[in-house]
Amino acid sequence: MSATSRIPPIQCLLTFEALARLRSVTQAAEELCVTPSAVSHRVKQLEQIIGTKLFGRADFSLTTEGIEYLAHVREGLVSLQRFPSASAPSGRRKLRLAVTPTFARSILMPRLKTFLDAYPEIDITLQVSIPLLDVVAEDADLTVRFGTGRYSDVEHVCLAKDEVTPLASPAWLRENGPFASAEDLQGVALLRSPLEPWRTWFAAHNLDWPEPMDGSSFNDIGLMCDAAAQGLGVGLIRTKLGAPWLESGQLVRLFERSVPSPHAHYLCWRTGTMERWECATFADWLKSVLA
Repeated sequence: MSATSRIPPIQCLLTFEALARLRSVTQAAEELCVTPSAVSHRVKQLEQIIGTKLFGRADFSLTTEGIEYLAHVREGLVSLQRFPSASAPSGRRKLRLAVTPTFARSILMPRLKTFLDAYPEIDITLQVSIPLLDVVAEDADLTVRFGTGRYSDVEHVCLAKDEVTPLASPAWLRENGPFASAEDLQGVALLRSPLEPWRTWFAAHNLDWPEPMDGSSFNDIGLMCDAAAQGLGVGLIRTKLGAPWLESGQLVRLFERSVPSPHAHYLCWRTGTMERWECATFADWLKSVLA
């Protein structure tokens, strides 16, 4: 179901009505018992869903479209108040996520607080999943997969593409470098992972080298980053997933160049899942923060 055809979450409609009436983010946040950032995020999400700008200026005056939409929203809210059984279920909402380990550690966790602040009524259960290695979480509502995107069993959308480049610890590089060209990798300890084959890097540099068969191997990119940071060798690491190690200085690049990974991260779900507002809301939020 596309964002434009989906009914906005009731929380977004309530927030829009409160902000239009009070014309103050702080007062709207106090009335709704959420943070001011939650108010701003919900209004932005509503505008994205309906494809219309609702507020025109910093004083929260409504646009012409906003005035018209507010009338419809208030009419709908009054109807829901008259017939409580037709309203959205009250109470907390549960969302079960299955996420690959390093995506969770490097990308999701640093951003997750902004979502929970915006939607405090949603409780998230986070599970580890590595579909490429048949490590699959049971009964997840939404799953993040890393692969080709050819998934016939679920609906899906691409979240983020990435690039790969060799990384090692500063101490390892000082002892074994410098590296002027890709050919200089011959004979060095290459860390391996079935999730990130070295042939991607070799092919991009016109090297007819076989996939390494010797050396330490890891079934998780985060573990391989930790191993490289400890000086065990060179890992072929996705730059987005490796960002925490690069930013902390635990890992450094051997070369300036990165090459596209043949895989990407995808958000996947079973048909009908997006009819639940908490699932659709999280999907919209995750796509927006990774855009």
